[in-house]
Amino acid sequence: MLVIGLILLYALWTLRTPTVRHASPEPSGGPIAKPLSSEMIPLVTGEEPVTEIFIRAGCPVCHMIPGIPGATGQVGPPLVLGATGARRLADPSYRGQAKTVRDYIVESVLNPGMFVVPGYPERTMPNWYGTKLSALAVEKIADYLERQGEGPTAR
Repeated sequence: MLVIGLILLYALWTLRTPTVRHASPEPSGGPIAKPLSSEMIPLVTGEEPVTEIFIRAGCPVCHMIPGIPGATGQVGPPLVLGATGARRLADPSYRGQAKTVRDYIVESVLNPGMFVVPGYPERTMPNWYGTKLSALAVEKIADYLERQGEGPTAR
């Protein structure tokens, strides 16, 4: 229930009309700062605990993630990449650039269409995580997921 509430809150935040603040030009005639918009506001900074990073990013809605409360989603594959990552990298349909499970996780977050696990729908995972998750948040996600072992339905 908390996850659904957070997702709804995020959706409302994103759909609101942003307050535009215009910056004054620099005295030297240099560049003008861009106005703030909701697209520029990250979901997480990476300073949060990993559980909060997953929840704020909405991962539990679609994925089963061991150790993350409420992460029982079934739209996307279970995130037990310590067990499944090497198989995914070796899959003949994999066309990405990653050579390690850690790199595969980062690649999958930043470019989710690079490889879709067979049996799961394509174009379901948002492709904007690269702009909404900080580098530190992506690193924490990769650290956590590459340690997750085989689950009952891992592919």
